[in-house]
Amino acid sequence: WLGLKKIYSIASQGNYVLRIELQDWRGSRRHIEYSFSLGGPGTNYSLQLSRMSGSIPNALPEHTELRFSTADRAGRAAGDSHCPENHLGGWWHSECEETNLNGKYVTPRARGRLDRGKGLYWKPKKGRYYLLKSTKIMIHPTDLKSFD
Repeated sequence: WLGLKKIYSIASQGNYVLRIELQDWRGSRRHIEYSFSLGGPGTNYSLQLSRMSGSIPNALPEHTELRFSTADRAGRAAGDSHCPENHLGGWWHSECEETNLNGKYVTPRARGRLDRGKGLYWKPKKGRYYLLKSTKIMIHPTDLKSFD
């Protein structure tokens, strides 16, 4: 994890694409790309996304200000419950059920929804729940053609 201060410093230099790569426990790899803007420390590193492309359904709200929060540092948007405390790890939570890419490393053998909900997962509003083995979050300038 590079850290929010460094990512903000890089992203504030121009226009960037955010790419999220996900691998599930069956070995399937999928990705999604967004155009994005990242606010600074005064906004709790608020993130705004607009989906561009990808091979997995979107699970993050678009055109909404998402504030980064952790269990010890709330940055919740209005209406949020206690996502960081309940799902572990810092993240841009909007609704507690959509996604958590900074959660606990949980294998599919974990019993019960409570354990799985604290792990790495991606859950589109209308779609299946992806329990994840690995994740990558990357950025590149918009004038670079692709990550491939």
